[in-house]
Order: sequence, then C-alpha cells, then structure tokens
Amino acid sequence: MLIQLAIRDIVLIDRLELGFREGLSVLTGETGAGKSILLDAFALALGGRGDGRLVRQGESQGGVTAVFDVPLDHPARLIAAESDLDTEGDIILRRVQMSDGRTRAFVNDQPVGVQVLRAVGASLVEIHGQHDDRALADSGTHRAILDAFGGLLGQVSQVGEAAKSVRAAKAALASHRARVEAARKESDFLRHAVAELEILDPKAGEEAQLAERRSIMQQSEKVARELNEALEATGGAHSGVPHLSSALRKLERRSSQLPALVDPCIAALDAALVALDEARAVLDAAVRETEFDPRDLERTEERLFALRAAARKYDVAADDLAQLRERYLADVAAMDAGEEALGGLEAALGTAETSYLKAATKLSEGRRRAARNLDAAVKAELPPLKLERARFITEIVSDPESRDAGGLDRVEFWAQTNPGTRAGPMMKVASGGELSRFMLALKVVLADKGSAPTLIFDEIDTGVGGAVADAIGARLARLAARVQVVAVTHAPQVAARAGTHFLIAKDAVKGGDRVATRVATLAPPARREEIARMLAGATVTDEARAAAASLIEAADA
Repeated sequence: MLIQLAIRDIVLIDRLELGFREGLSVLTGETGAGKSILLDAFALALGGRGDGRLVRQGESQGGVTAVFDVPLDHPARLIAAESDLDTEGDIILRRVQMSDGRTRAFVNDQPVGVQVLRAVGASLVEIHGQHDDRALADSGTHRAILDAFGGLLGQVSQVGEAAKSVRAAKAALASHRARVEAARKESDFLRHAVAELEILDPKAGEEAQLAERRSIMQQSEKVARELNEALEATGGAHSGVPHLSSALRKLERRSSQLPALVDPCIAALDAALVALDEARAVLDAAVRETEFDPRDLERTEERLFALRAAARKYDVAADDLAQLRERYLADVAAMDAGEEALGGLEAALGTAETSYLKAATKLSEGRRRAARNLDAAVKAELPPLKLERARFITEIVSDPESRDAGGLDRVEFWAQTNPGTRAGPMMKVASGGELSRFMLALKVVLADKGSAPTLIFDEIDTGVGGAVADAIGARLARLAARVQVVAVTHAPQVAARAGTHFLIAKDAVKGGDRVATRVATLAPPARREEIARMLAGATVTDEARAAAASLIEAADA
C-alpha cells in the first residue's frame, strides 16, 4: 500500500508530505484548492506524462516521491527485479520534472526509463475517476479482468503455452519448407554436380602432388641431354677411363723400380678411377630418373586441368572439391529426406493446433461461466447506486479463426442503462456519472481478484447525492476492507466513512505575493467541522454539525 507521498515545487505545492494508512482515506476541500494538482503530481510519480508547466513558477525543477509497502511476492518487485533493480525493503518511486520539460525517473533511487517506472506504478496503483475511462475503454483489459474474476489464469497460461507451441511448429515447418523449396529449385544442378564430382573423385592435396609431378617431368626433358653427355664422358666410348686404366697398369709394373716416385702417382690415378666410377653411377641413376612415358605426362596434365576446371566451375579451391562433393551429397540426401520430414512437421503442427484449440475452447467455456457470475455480482451492486434498471453485460465473441496467446475470445463490457434501450459497449452508452458507478460496482466485485493494492477514486460521486452518495461511500468502505482506497470527494456521506481525512486548502504564503496548496490531516473535531461545511456550504450551522456527527456515528456503527 501507499505509505508516504512527498511533493516538492509542483504548481502551487512548494513542500508537502503526506502519510497514508490502510483502509479508506478521503481528501476534501473547496473547489480549486488543489486536489487535481495533488493527483497530477501523484500520477507523475507513477510514470504519467511529464510537463514542464507542472514545475512551480520560479523553480528549475520539481519532484514527487511515493513510497509503498508491499509483500515480497508482489508483482511490482518482480518487475523491478527483471530490470536489475534493488527490491529489498519499501518500493520507492521518484520522478524529477525539469522546467524545460525533461524528466528523470527512479525506482529505489536507481535511474530507470519511464516505461519501467510506469510498469511498476501500474502494478501498485489504479487511478479512477468520472472521466478516467482507461480501465473500461480497452477491451484487452476486459478479458484480463474476466479471467482474474473467474480464476482462469491457470487456463490462460496453458493456452499461452499451447499458442507458443503452435508458433514454434509453424516456424519449424516454414523454415523446413523453405529449405526444401530451395533444394527443389537446385535439384537438377545438385544432382548433376554430385554425378560430375563422383566421376572426378577429387582428393585433398591432389592438385599439389600433380603439379609437382608435372613440373618434374617437364624439367626432366631439359636436363636429360646434359646428363647423358656427362655419363658418356665418364663411362662411354670416348671416356678417358680406359686410358687412365692402361696408364695405371703400366705404372704398377714400374713400381718396384722407383717406388718412392711411382707409388704416389698410382694412388692418385686409382682415386681418380674410383671417383669417375662413382660419378658414372650417380649419373646413370639420374638418367634413369629422367626417363618417363610421355603418355604419363599427358595423363598427369589432363587430371590436373580437370581438377582446376572443376574448381573454377564451382568457385572453390581445388583442395575443397572433395568437401564440396560431400556437402552436395548431404544436400541431396536432405532434399530426399526433407520431403518425408515435411509431412512429419505438418502433422506436428496439426497436433499443436488441435491441442491449442482444445485448451482455448475449454477456456472459452470457463469465460462464459465466469461472465454469468460476474454479471450477477455486478447487478447486485447496482440498485443502491440508483442503477436498478440498468444491466451490466459481459459480451463474449469467440472466433476460432482469430487466435492469440489469450485464446479465441474478444471480451467487452456492455451496458443497458434503461429497459427497452439497446445494449452496447459501456463507454458508448453510459453517461459519465453512470460510468463511474458501473466502474465502482465492478471494482467492489473484483477487489480481491488481482486489483492493485492502492485504488484512487477522483470525484466519482460528482453529480450525485443523498442515498446514491451514501451507497458509493458504503462501497468504497467495503473496498477499503480489502485494499487501500483514497477518494477525492465532495460528498459528506463518503467523507464520513473515512478512516483518515485530509483537508486540502490554499493559503497565502508569508509576504502575501502568492498562495500555496496545503494538506492537513484532520482530527475528529476538525473532521466533523469539515463534513458540516460539506453539508451546509459557506455558513456552518449547529444543525449541520449535528448532521455531520450523525453521519460519522452511522458510518462507525
């Protein structure tokens, strides 16, 4: 509930701090005293639209702070937690309004966007008035109100999950269908490419191996002649080896005659012949290496050129052709399997839609039962509000083709204000006073069905008096037994039922050059005097005081 409201430099309010308690609190005062200013300031703290004109003249900024004490499991704490805000202790909403129109918002002294402030504020406070039609104008809220009243939120959650399953099944089917369609369009190309690459049978690293082999064969032709000439020089018919061998044998025969002179020569010639023999062996091996079948070169080049042509055709590196073949094979397999899987996904969507329709139909049936109960409950509240000839109607239109996460139904609150007149949407057929009383009856019925913990009623008793005003006061008091209620009122019958009574007035500020709005909490004698003023007008008589005392006594009974 709201426990404190502090306002600084807003229009005629310079400094104001109000403490609130459980039950029914009323704010009374002369017309123009500043009640609307107070509510505008409060709405600002709840995320309402900012306006630089709200700042008191001569000041650069104004501010409003509202403090709430709510249970640990209250939705406001969840909203704050989802925005990574501190949720310990009281929930404090603060709004700073700059004179240039800019605003700053805070929740528990942490800066937030106004959307977060508005979401938290909406879960804490509802403001209703004769001309405040927001709660009744949006048919989307009507469905939520009916669901809360009928205890259908669990079924709504089930329908939401079923709707989520339908969306997921539709997305999976659409995605797979798109892949299958794309594969179908490329089917001929894919199958031709697979066949071509299967015949080519590329291997990773094959291009480099072929290119190296081709280079060796091409170079071999150039060096083979020089290798053969060298081989001929070391071991052919014109080789010097026979002459060197003959010279060596002759020297060996003379070795005994002059060994010191001949032996070194023999050793040198022997080493030369060994070296020549080794050179011949190396050259012979090299010549054999250069020997190749010209058809082998032709086959190598054909294979290399085929790989490179395929790489250009498919716009990949030659080494990636093998991987490309595997991918195309997978695409063809997926295309073939996709045709079969498509039927499975279509069946899954059908199953999801059937489950959704079953849950949504059951929810619709629950809503129709809840609507009958809601209509009866509201009807019981109307006679004391002088709407005994009126009817409250929960209109439900179900369309199996119009499906969303909330089901098949469009729910709208209708009214028939007099017998014989045509029923229609409440906002169109009810007058302002009737609308406020319909809304009050509805809030009384729904007080413990998901209502915000604090309800603000702004002059919903305008234009009524006597028994109707008393009935309004009785219903506000009943509401206040379950939620906190704050009412701005001109009806003494309403004020008499309050547990806390605030008096709003304009006083001249010291110096007399301006006025400021003040709010005082009235003690019992002052409260009786204010209710007497509301009864009598400008001149308060003893009779009015007696009547005020009687009203208070009757309300307390």
